[in-house]
Amino acid sequence: MSGVAATAQVPGEGAEAAGFLDALPVALQSPPTRRVREEPDVPPSLRQTLDTLVATPPSPDRVWAARQWMSQMEPRLARFVDDETLRGEMLTRIYHEARLAGLPPEIVLAVIQVESAFQAEAVSSAGAVGLMQIMPFWIRELGRSADDLMDPWLNLRYGCTILAHYLAVERGDFTRALARYNGSLGQTWYPERVMRAWTHHWWYAR
Repeated sequence: MSGVAATAQVPGEGAEAAGFLDALPVALQSPPTRRVREEPDVPPSLRQTLDTLVATPPSPDRVWAARQWMSQMEPRLARFVDDETLRGEMLTRIYHEARLAGLPPEIVLAVIQVESAFQAEAVSSAGAVGLMQIMPFWIRELGRSADDLMDPWLNLRYGCTILAHYLAVERGDFTRALARYNGSLGQTWYPERVMRAWTHHWWYAR
């Protein structure tokens, strides 16, 4: 999928997404390119991100759009999550956190599929935790020592925040942002896996 390496921009989300991304730094020293998300130099503004993300009351149009999206995604998620109640809550949380971070929620679904196959208790051999396989050092870097990355909804907040940060660093280039998320900047195998999951299973035409 050589075409995946082209720059991909965040779909228009209006001032909400732009404000979130504009608040993030636009430069960050490249982390090491080895696998396992080596610890980067994290600017102070990113440490404040989890505290400053506040949801605003959704408009009726947004509520309707969310319901339409969930009705499309619910049967697809059934392949990974048997429990209907859990599927509904998971989709609600994913949609909310993705929109809050200015990300397409389908990309977040694809990342979770690749990272943990929607297993909230997943722990990698390198110690990455949860749905979005967050490395524990992020707790220290974001100054939130009491946070539990095994909490699936907090894990989503971390993952979406980190991915949105890297997307801002890479000025909308999803290939490079995903490679940073994975710790494999300069390679395309991980972004290609995520993009395949997105186009084959989570594609949603608005």
